[in-house]
Amino acid sequence: MTSATPSSPLTYDQAGVNYDLIDPLKVAAQRAAAETGTHLASHGFSEVLASRGESAYVVDVGPMYLASIVECLGTKTLVADEMATLTGKSYYDGIAQDTIAMAVNDLITVGATPLVVQAYWAAGGSDWFGDKVRANALVAGWKKACEVCNVAWGGGETPALAGIVADGRVDLAASCTGIISPKERLSVGDKLEAGDAIVLLASSGIHANGLSLARKLAERLPQGYLTDIGNGQTYGEALLAPTVLYSPVTEALAKEGIIPHYCANVTGHGWRKLLRHPKALTYRITALPEKTPVLAFMQKECGLDDHEAYGTLNMGAGFALYVAADQAERVVAVAQSLGIPALVAGRVEEGPKQVVIEPLGVTYGADELQLR
Repeated sequence: MTSATPSSPLTYDQAGVNYDLIDPLKVAAQRAAAETGTHLASHGFSEVLASRGESAYVVDVGPMYLASIVECLGTKTLVADEMATLTGKSYYDGIAQDTIAMAVNDLITVGATPLVVQAYWAAGGSDWFGDKVRANALVAGWKKACEVCNVAWGGGETPALAGIVADGRVDLAASCTGIISPKERLSVGDKLEAGDAIVLLASSGIHANGLSLARKLAERLPQGYLTDIGNGQTYGEALLAPTVLYSPVTEALAKEGIIPHYCANVTGHGWRKLLRHPKALTYRITALPEKTPVLAFMQKECGLDDHEAYGTLNMGAGFALYVAADQAERVVAVAQSLGIPALVAGRVEEGPKQVVIEPLGVTYGADELQLR
Protein backbone atom coordinates (compact mmCIF):
# COMPACT_ATOMS: atom_id res chain seq x y z
CA MET A 1 0.00 0.00 0.00
CA THR A 2 1.33 3.42 -0.93
CA SER A 3 1.04 5.85 1.94
CA ALA A 4 0.98 9.59 1.68
CA THR A 5 -0.07 10.66 5.16
CA PRO A 6 -0.01 14.46 5.14
CA SER A 7 2.02 16.38 7.68
CA SER A 8 -1.19 18.18 8.68
CA PRO A 9 -4.69 16.65 8.82
CA LEU A 10 -6.93 16.90 5.77
CA THR A 11 -10.37 17.85 7.12
CA TYR A 12 -13.82 18.14 5.58
CA ASP A 13 -13.63 21.92 5.97
CA GLN A 14 -10.40 21.99 3.94
CA ALA A 15 -12.14 19.92 1.27
CA GLY A 16 -14.64 22.73 0.79
CA VAL A 17 -17.54 21.58 2.98
CA ASN A 18 -18.22 23.65 6.08
CA TYR A 19 -21.43 22.72 7.87
CA ASP A 20 -21.13 25.82 10.06
CA LEU A 21 -21.93 27.80 6.91
CA ILE A 22 -24.51 25.39 5.46
CA ASP A 23 -26.57 24.51 8.53
CA PRO A 24 -27.79 28.07 9.33
CA LEU A 25 -29.44 28.19 5.89
CA LYS A 26 -31.12 24.86 6.61
CA VAL A 27 -32.46 26.19 9.90
CA ALA A 28 -33.72 29.40 8.26
CA ALA A 29 -35.43 27.37 5.52
CA GLN A 30 -37.08 25.12 8.08
CA ARG A 31 -38.47 28.08 9.97
CA ALA A 32 -39.89 29.61 6.80
CA ALA A 33 -41.28 26.24 5.70
CA ALA A 34 -42.97 25.73 9.08
CA GLU A 35 -45.10 28.79 8.44
CA THR A 36 -46.61 27.11 5.38
CA GLY A 37 -47.89 24.02 7.19
CA THR A 38 -51.24 25.64 7.93
CA HIS A 39 -52.10 25.53 4.23
CA LEU A 40 -52.79 21.82 4.59
CA ALA A 41 -55.93 22.60 6.57
CA SER A 42 -57.61 24.01 3.45
CA HIS A 43 -57.25 20.53 1.92
CA GLY A 44 -58.55 18.76 5.00
CA PHE A 45 -55.15 17.54 6.14
CA SER A 46 -52.57 18.50 8.77
CA GLU A 47 -48.84 18.12 9.23
CA VAL A 48 -47.20 16.00 11.88
CA LEU A 49 -45.42 18.84 13.60
CA ALA A 50 -42.81 16.55 15.16
CA SER A 51 -41.57 15.63 11.66
CA ARG A 52 -40.29 19.17 11.12
CA GLY A 53 -36.51 18.91 11.20
CA GLU A 54 -36.54 15.15 10.75
CA SER A 55 -35.23 13.32 7.69
CA ALA A 56 -38.68 13.16 6.08
CA TYR A 57 -41.81 15.32 6.26
CA VAL A 58 -45.05 13.69 7.37
CA VAL A 59 -48.66 14.68 6.64
CA ASP A 60 -51.75 13.25 8.33
CA VAL A 61 -54.16 12.33 5.55
CA GLY A 62 -56.73 10.59 7.74
CA PRO A 63 -56.45 6.79 7.66
CA MET A 64 -52.66 6.94 7.29
CA TYR A 65 -49.69 9.27 7.20
CA LEU A 66 -47.96 10.38 4.00
CA ALA A 67 -44.18 10.91 4.08
CA SER A 68 -41.93 12.51 1.49
CA ILE A 69 -38.28 13.41 0.92
CA VAL A 70 -35.96 14.68 -1.81
CA GLU A 71 -32.20 14.10 -1.75
CA CYS A 72 -29.23 14.87 -3.98
CA LEU A 73 -26.43 12.37 -4.49
CA GLY A 74 -23.59 14.89 -4.28
CA THR A 75 -20.15 14.46 -5.81
CA LYS A 76 -19.80 10.67 -5.94
CA THR A 77 -20.35 10.83 -9.72
CA LEU A 78 -16.99 12.58 -10.03
CA VAL A 79 -15.26 9.52 -8.59
CA ALA A 80 -17.20 7.26 -10.96
CA ASP A 81 -16.24 9.42 -13.94
CA GLU A 82 -12.56 9.43 -13.00
CA MET A 83 -12.52 5.68 -12.42
CA ALA A 84 -14.22 5.12 -15.77
CA THR A 85 -11.36 7.01 -17.40
CA LEU A 86 -8.79 4.93 -15.49
CA THR A 87 -10.38 1.50 -15.87
CA GLY A 88 -12.74 1.69 -18.85
CA LYS A 89 -15.61 0.46 -16.67
CA SER A 90 -18.96 2.12 -15.96
CA TYR A 91 -19.95 2.44 -12.32
CA TYR A 92 -23.32 4.07 -12.83
CA ASP A 93 -25.35 1.03 -11.80
CA GLY A 94 -23.96 1.48 -8.30
CA ILE A 95 -24.30 5.26 -8.54
CA ALA A 96 -28.02 4.77 -9.24
CA GLN A 97 -28.38 2.74 -6.05
CA ASP A 98 -26.51 5.43 -4.12
CA THR A 99 -28.95 8.07 -5.33
CA ILE A 100 -32.06 6.10 -4.42
CA ALA A 101 -30.54 5.16 -1.06
CA MET A 102 -30.06 8.82 -0.18
CA ALA A 103 -33.82 9.31 -0.40
CA VAL A 104 -35.15 5.93 0.75
CA ASN A 105 -32.88 5.67 3.79
CA ASP A 106 -34.10 9.08 4.93
CA LEU A 107 -37.77 8.27 4.30
CA ILE A 108 -37.77 5.13 6.41
CA THR A 109 -36.49 6.94 9.51
CA VAL A 110 -40.04 8.13 10.24
CA GLY A 111 -41.53 4.66 9.89
CA ALA A 112 -42.62 4.96 6.28
CA THR A 113 -42.97 2.26 3.67
CA PRO A 114 -41.47 3.64 0.43
CA LEU A 115 -43.95 3.57 -2.44
CA VAL A 116 -42.75 5.75 -5.32
CA VAL A 117 -39.35 7.05 -6.41
CA GLN A 118 -38.86 9.88 -8.92
CA ALA A 119 -35.60 10.60 -10.76
CA TYR A 120 -33.82 13.89 -11.42
CA TRP A 121 -30.83 13.54 -13.78
CA ALA A 122 -29.47 16.95 -14.81
CA ALA A 123 -26.55 16.86 -17.24
CA GLY A 124 -24.16 19.56 -18.41
CA GLY A 125 -25.29 18.98 -21.98
CA SER A 126 -27.26 16.61 -24.18
CA ASP A 127 -24.08 14.71 -25.07
CA TRP A 128 -23.97 13.20 -21.59
CA PHE A 129 -27.03 11.08 -22.39
CA GLY A 130 -25.41 9.85 -25.64
CA ASP A 131 -23.01 7.51 -23.82
CA LYS A 132 -25.14 4.38 -24.12
CA VAL A 133 -23.07 2.21 -21.78
CA ARG A 134 -23.24 4.78 -18.98
CA ALA A 135 -26.90 5.64 -19.60
CA ASN A 136 -27.96 2.00 -19.71
CA ALA A 137 -26.07 1.29 -16.48
CA LEU A 138 -27.84 4.19 -14.77
CA VAL A 139 -31.27 2.95 -15.92
CA ALA A 140 -30.58 -0.68 -15.01
CA GLY A 141 -29.15 0.24 -11.60
CA TRP A 142 -32.08 2.53 -10.84
CA LYS A 143 -34.60 -0.19 -11.70
CA LYS A 144 -32.71 -2.81 -9.66
CA ALA A 145 -32.61 -0.57 -6.58
CA CYS A 146 -36.35 0.04 -6.92
CA GLU A 147 -36.89 -3.71 -6.94
CA VAL A 148 -34.80 -4.17 -3.78
CA CYS A 149 -36.91 -1.49 -2.04
CA ASN A 150 -40.18 -2.77 -3.54
CA VAL A 151 -41.05 0.67 -4.90
CA ALA A 152 -42.47 1.96 -8.17
CA TRP A 153 -40.32 4.20 -10.33
CA GLY A 154 -42.85 6.86 -11.20
CA GLY A 155 -40.93 9.05 -13.61
CA GLY A 156 -38.45 11.86 -13.59
CA GLU A 157 -36.73 14.79 -15.25
CA THR A 158 -33.64 14.78 -17.50
CA PRO A 159 -32.67 18.41 -18.18
CA ALA A 160 -29.53 19.45 -20.07
CA LEU A 161 -28.25 22.45 -18.10
CA ALA A 162 -25.26 23.83 -19.94
CA GLY A 163 -23.75 26.69 -17.96
CA ILE A 164 -25.17 25.42 -14.69
CA VAL A 165 -23.94 21.83 -14.57
CA ALA A 166 -20.35 21.44 -15.81
CA ASP A 167 -19.86 19.99 -19.26
CA GLY A 168 -19.53 16.21 -19.15
CA ARG A 169 -21.01 16.00 -15.65
CA VAL A 170 -24.35 15.00 -14.17
CA ASP A 171 -26.23 16.03 -11.04
CA LEU A 172 -28.37 13.18 -9.71
CA ALA A 173 -31.21 13.37 -7.20
CA ALA A 174 -34.23 11.34 -6.14
CA SER A 175 -37.48 12.04 -4.38
CA CYS A 176 -39.44 9.40 -2.55
CA THR A 177 -43.00 9.22 -1.26
CA GLY A 178 -44.28 6.64 1.18
CA ILE A 179 -47.04 5.82 3.62
CA ILE A 180 -47.04 5.12 7.33
CA SER A 181 -49.74 2.52 7.81
CA PRO A 182 -50.91 1.60 10.32
CA LYS A 183 -50.35 4.96 11.97
CA GLU A 184 -48.69 3.24 14.92
CA ARG A 185 -45.59 2.84 12.75
CA LEU A 186 -44.88 6.57 12.98
CA SER A 187 -41.38 7.04 14.40
CA VAL A 188 -40.55 10.65 15.22
CA GLY A 189 -39.04 10.19 18.67
CA ASP A 190 -42.07 10.73 20.87
CA LYS A 191 -41.44 7.32 22.46
CA LEU A 192 -37.65 7.71 22.60
CA GLU A 193 -36.54 7.39 26.22
CA ALA A 194 -33.81 6.42 28.64
CA GLY A 195 -33.35 2.66 28.66
CA ASP A 196 -33.74 2.24 24.90
CA ALA A 197 -31.06 0.27 23.10
CA ILE A 198 -29.13 1.67 20.13
CA VAL A 199 -28.69 -0.80 17.27
CA LEU A 200 -26.29 0.13 14.48
CA LEU A 201 -26.60 -1.35 10.99
CA ALA A 202 -23.36 -1.73 9.06
CA SER A 203 -22.42 0.48 6.14
CA SER A 204 -20.82 -0.81 2.95
CA GLY A 205 -18.21 1.94 2.85
CA ILE A 206 -18.31 5.71 2.54
CA HIS A 207 -21.87 5.59 1.13
CA ALA A 208 -22.52 9.04 -0.42
CA ASN A 209 -21.28 11.45 2.24
CA GLY A 210 -17.73 12.66 2.68
CA LEU A 211 -16.87 12.36 -1.02
CA SER A 212 -15.46 15.89 -1.16
CA LEU A 213 -12.91 14.83 1.44
CA ALA A 214 -12.32 11.52 -0.32
CA ARG A 215 -11.63 13.25 -3.63
CA LYS A 216 -9.25 15.72 -1.98
CA LEU A 217 -7.32 12.82 -0.49
CA ALA A 218 -7.02 11.20 -3.92
CA GLU A 219 -5.08 14.25 -5.07
CA ARG A 220 -2.48 13.57 -2.36
CA LEU A 221 -2.02 9.87 -3.04
CA PRO A 222 0.87 9.05 -5.42
CA GLN A 223 -1.34 6.60 -7.34
CA GLY A 224 -4.57 8.51 -6.80
CA TYR A 225 -7.69 6.38 -7.08
CA LEU A 226 -5.62 3.37 -8.11
CA THR A 227 -3.87 3.27 -4.72
CA ASP A 228 -4.22 -0.11 -2.96
CA ILE A 229 -5.97 0.46 0.36
CA GLY A 230 -4.30 -2.60 1.87
CA ASN A 231 -6.68 -5.39 0.95
CA GLY A 232 -6.02 -5.67 -2.77
CA GLN A 233 -8.77 -3.18 -3.57
CA THR A 234 -8.12 0.19 -5.17
CA TYR A 235 -9.18 3.36 -3.39
CA GLY A 236 -11.55 4.27 -6.22
CA GLU A 237 -13.25 0.87 -6.32
CA ALA A 238 -13.71 0.95 -2.54
CA LEU A 239 -15.23 4.43 -2.62
CA LEU A 240 -17.73 3.30 -5.25
CA ALA A 241 -19.23 0.46 -3.20
CA PRO A 242 -22.99 1.19 -3.43
CA THR A 243 -24.83 2.53 -0.39
CA VAL A 244 -26.80 -0.08 1.55
CA LEU A 245 -30.58 0.09 1.11
CA TYR A 246 -32.04 -0.30 4.61
CA SER A 247 -35.77 -0.38 3.84
CA PRO A 248 -35.90 -4.21 3.69
CA VAL A 249 -34.82 -4.20 7.35
CA THR A 250 -37.42 -1.69 8.55
CA GLU A 251 -40.15 -3.48 6.60
CA ALA A 252 -39.14 -6.85 8.05
CA LEU A 253 -39.15 -5.38 11.55
CA ALA A 254 -42.64 -3.97 11.03
CA LYS A 255 -43.91 -7.40 9.99
CA GLU A 256 -42.64 -8.71 13.33
CA GLY A 257 -44.36 -5.91 15.22
CA ILE A 258 -41.11 -4.15 16.11
CA ILE A 259 -41.57 -0.38 15.84
CA PRO A 260 -38.40 1.65 16.49
CA HIS A 261 -38.79 4.53 18.92
CA TYR A 262 -36.52 6.57 16.65
CA CYS A 263 -34.17 6.13 13.69
CA ALA A 264 -31.23 8.08 12.30
CA ASN A 265 -29.66 7.78 8.87
CA VAL A 266 -25.92 8.19 9.53
CA THR A 267 -24.97 10.42 6.61
CA GLY A 268 -23.55 13.96 6.72
CA HIS A 269 -22.22 14.92 10.18
CA GLY A 270 -21.26 11.28 10.84
CA TRP A 271 -22.05 9.99 14.31
CA ARG A 272 -23.18 13.43 15.38
CA LYS A 273 -26.39 12.40 13.62
CA LEU A 274 -27.13 10.20 16.64
CA LEU A 275 -28.01 13.52 18.35
CA ARG A 276 -30.65 14.41 15.78
CA HIS A 277 -33.73 14.29 18.04
CA PRO A 278 -34.24 17.46 20.11
CA LYS A 279 -34.80 15.62 23.41
CA ALA A 280 -32.15 16.12 26.10
CA LEU A 281 -30.79 12.56 26.35
CA THR A 282 -27.36 10.97 26.45
CA TYR A 283 -26.53 8.36 23.82
CA ARG A 284 -23.83 6.11 25.25
CA ILE A 285 -21.96 3.92 22.78
CA THR A 286 -20.19 0.95 24.33
CA ALA A 287 -19.43 -1.21 21.27
CA LEU A 288 -18.18 -0.19 17.83
CA PRO A 289 -18.91 -1.72 14.43
CA GLU A 290 -15.94 -2.75 12.34
CA LYS A 291 -14.63 0.11 10.20
CA THR A 292 -14.91 -0.63 6.52
CA PRO A 293 -11.37 -0.77 5.02
CA VAL A 294 -11.84 2.38 2.93
CA LEU A 295 -12.84 4.45 5.96
CA ALA A 296 -9.95 3.14 8.03
CA PHE A 297 -7.67 4.04 5.12
CA MET A 298 -9.14 7.54 4.84
CA GLN A 299 -8.80 8.21 8.55
CA LYS A 300 -5.14 7.19 8.49
CA GLU A 301 -4.18 8.95 5.27
CA CYS A 302 -6.07 12.14 6.12
CA GLY A 303 -4.54 12.17 9.60
CA LEU A 304 -7.94 12.47 11.29
CA ASP A 305 -8.34 11.91 15.01
CA ASP A 306 -11.38 9.93 16.14
CA HIS A 307 -13.40 13.05 16.99
CA GLU A 308 -13.03 14.40 13.46
CA ALA A 309 -13.40 11.05 11.69
CA TYR A 310 -16.53 9.91 13.53
CA GLY A 311 -18.01 13.40 13.32
CA THR A 312 -17.64 13.44 9.53
CA LEU A 313 -17.85 9.87 8.18
CA ASN A 314 -20.11 6.91 9.00
CA MET A 315 -17.09 4.84 10.17
CA GLY A 316 -18.89 1.55 9.56
CA ALA A 317 -22.39 2.43 10.82
CA GLY A 318 -24.90 3.45 8.16
CA PHE A 319 -28.16 3.47 10.09
CA ALA A 320 -29.20 3.65 13.75
CA LEU A 321 -32.35 2.24 15.34
CA TYR A 322 -33.40 3.17 18.86
CA VAL A 323 -35.57 0.35 20.14
CA ALA A 324 -36.95 -1.10 23.36
CA ALA A 325 -34.10 -2.91 25.10
CA ASP A 326 -35.88 -6.27 25.05
CA GLN A 327 -36.21 -6.07 21.24
CA ALA A 328 -32.61 -5.17 20.45
CA GLU A 329 -31.22 -8.65 19.86
CA ARG A 330 -34.16 -9.51 17.62
CA VAL A 331 -33.49 -6.39 15.55
CA VAL A 332 -29.90 -7.54 15.10
CA ALA A 333 -31.05 -11.01 14.04
CA VAL A 334 -33.53 -9.64 11.50
CA ALA A 335 -30.92 -7.35 9.94
CA GLN A 336 -28.35 -10.11 9.74
CA SER A 337 -30.86 -12.49 8.17
CA LEU A 338 -31.07 -9.95 5.35
CA GLY A 339 -27.29 -9.87 4.94
CA ILE A 340 -26.71 -6.62 6.85
CA PRO A 341 -24.36 -6.91 9.85
CA ALA A 342 -25.67 -5.21 12.99
CA LEU A 343 -24.87 -4.90 16.68
CA VAL A 344 -26.33 -3.56 19.88
CA ALA A 345 -23.93 -0.64 20.21
CA GLY A 346 -25.18 1.20 23.26
CA ARG A 347 -28.08 2.68 25.16
CA VAL A 348 -30.04 5.86 25.77
CA GLU A 349 -29.63 7.44 29.20
CA GLU A 350 -30.97 10.35 31.19
CA GLY A 351 -28.55 13.26 31.04
CA PRO A 352 -27.40 16.14 28.88
CA LYS A 353 -27.84 15.93 25.13
CA GLN A 354 -24.65 14.26 23.95
CA VAL A 355 -23.16 11.23 22.24
CA VAL A 356 -20.51 9.50 24.34
CA ILE A 357 -18.41 6.97 22.41
CA GLU A 358 -16.78 5.22 25.35
CA PRO A 359 -14.30 2.97 23.49
CA LEU A 360 -12.78 6.05 21.81
CA GLY A 361 -13.10 8.59 24.61
CA VAL A 362 -15.01 10.85 22.19
CA THR A 363 -17.99 13.02 23.11
CA TYR A 364 -20.21 15.16 20.88
CA GLY A 365 -22.27 17.81 22.66
CA ALA A 366 -25.57 19.34 21.63
CA ASP A 367 -23.79 22.36 20.15
CA GLU A 368 -22.02 20.14 17.60
CA LEU A 369 -25.20 19.42 15.62
CA GLN A 370 -27.52 22.33 14.81
CA LEU A 371 -30.13 21.13 12.33
CA ARG A 372 -33.28 22.83 13.65
